[in-house]
Amino acid sequence: MEQKIAVLIPCYNEGLTIEKVVRDFRSVLPDADIYVYDNNSVDDTAEKARRAGAEVRREYRQGKGNVVRSMFRDIEADCYILTDGDDTYPPDAAASMAELVLSGQADMVIGDRLSSTYFQQNKRLFHNSGNVLVCRFINMFWGKIKIRDVMTGYRALSPVFVKSFPVLSKGFEIETEMTIHALDKNLLIQNVPVQYRDRPAGSMSKLHTFRDGMKVLLTIFRLYKDYRPMRFFLWVTAVLTALSVLLFIPVFKDYVLTGLVPKTPSLIVSGFLMMAALLAFGVGLVLDTEVKNSRQNFEIQMNIIRILLRKKS
Repeated sequence: MEQKIAVLIPCYNEGLTIEKVVRDFRSVLPDADIYVYDNNSVDDTAEKARRAGAEVRREYRQGKGNVVRSMFRDIEADCYILTDGDDTYPPDAAASMAELVLSGQADMVIGDRLSSTYFQQNKRLFHNSGNVLVCRFINMFWGKIKIRDVMTGYRALSPVFVKSFPVLSKGFEIETEMTIHALDKNLLIQNVPVQYRDRPAGSMSKLHTFRDGMKVLLTIFRLYKDYRPMRFFLWVTAVLTALSVLLFIPVFKDYVLTGLVPKTPSLIVSGFLMMAALLAFGVGLVLDTEVKNSRQNFEIQMNIIRILLRKKS
């Protein structure tokens, strides 16, 4: 049975480039189904995508995360190629990325821009440093494999990943969320270097450097708390314990020397900090048990998804 590839292109005001993107991917993957999800564009994105041969659908909830959620729910395929409509990603890498998924070697193939031309082509300075910072945080907190490009919008995904991924983000945090989900659930990940090119003149990025960058960093810390609660609350416990001890030492020293406690407020604050540390440790233990139960349920759900996908094929 022929394996089905779906090219998914979320778009918001990409009328300048979308026609070329659709035709370029069609030339590389002639048998693929190409879907353009128009996210309330006010230009001619939908018309040009339809003219180029894509199936155009509408997502009324604004934000890339909302678009990806609808794509993953609506589309059935054996391999999903997720890309952007701004003509920054080379379509010639799509076939090799799809092959890694179709052959069972990967559940997520990351189109790695940072190992090739990104730093030469990208003209927004803080995007460069922001991408590096995000990668370092992800690899420091999860560290199972070396993720080279967290924020790339170019990926090949397996149906197991797509149908098991709970999309919670509404905006550009979606790439970070996908990467962390794959790492946490021990899915197969591959990095494939791709040649990045900057947007053509007249095409404007929808990513706000500082606002969306802060959202991405907050997403990393939120997911670290959700997926690794014991480690997260151990850090909280350690900080609170250290502060408590620092406040208690001079109080205890005065008591040993004089038999008096002149710094009563310090003693009270120290006691409350130690109570908070113990509480944080207890919360970490409880949440860690819940996360382990959730992982067990996820593995069972994964088995069910695989059985259903085999039946469909």
